[in-house]
Amino acid sequence: MLLPEDRQRETRSMPYQAFDTHADEYDAWFDREPGATIFAMEAACLQGLLHRYEKPYLEIGVGSGRFAKALGVEHGVDPALSLLEKAKSRGIKVQKASGENLPFPDGSFGCVLIALTLCFVDDPPSVLHEAWRVLAPGGGLVLGLILKGSPWAESYARKGREGHPLYSRAQFFSRSEVDDLLKSSGFEALDYCSTLLQLPGRSAYGLERPVPGYRESAGFVGIDSRKRDI
Repeated sequence: MLLPEDRQRETRSMPYQAFDTHADEYDAWFDREPGATIFAMEAACLQGLLHRYEKPYLEIGVGSGRFAKALGVEHGVDPALSLLEKAKSRGIKVQKASGENLPFPDGSFGCVLIALTLCFVDDPPSVLHEAWRVLAPGGGLVLGLILKGSPWAESYARKGREGHPLYSRAQFFSRSEVDDLLKSSGFEALDYCSTLLQLPGRSAYGLERPVPGYRESAGFVGIDSRKRDI
């Protein structure tokens, strides 16, 4: 039996193994409450930002393809094979790859989506630089994040400290940290959208409409940023 600290070390040393190992459990979360309602709110928050841009779209960290299918994203990459098989079954054109090394030519996409993935990658600046590279001039990068300082980030961080196999390797960013990452990677933040203003820990949630702008207490924040010529 692994102690919490042992599970944390194991997950960090094999960053994508945890998602492969827990693929069925991860994907099933979207089909039951409260996951189904939370996902519906998150997807609605991203939809209005993503659909400002022309296709084709790419999702970095496509996982099981839930966001990609719901939002009409055609292409996805992920290093976790078990999740990629699920995304493929949902009609997504997938490739096994990390966000730090995308297998696409420069300027291939009108928009790149990174939903709930940036906090799990090994090298966030490299991922954002690669997103910039594969975007067409004036293309968009849409992020979906749980930002540090919110009740939800604190709840997930606590689960990580207790040995949760996925959240034990999550790194949550503040709004200012994300802004700095975007600017240093060649993006300018244009717009924010917030949802999930209810507190974590409930067994059921009421469906919320996305709120324009950034709300510090939001459990989920969408950020629309545009590629800047550098």
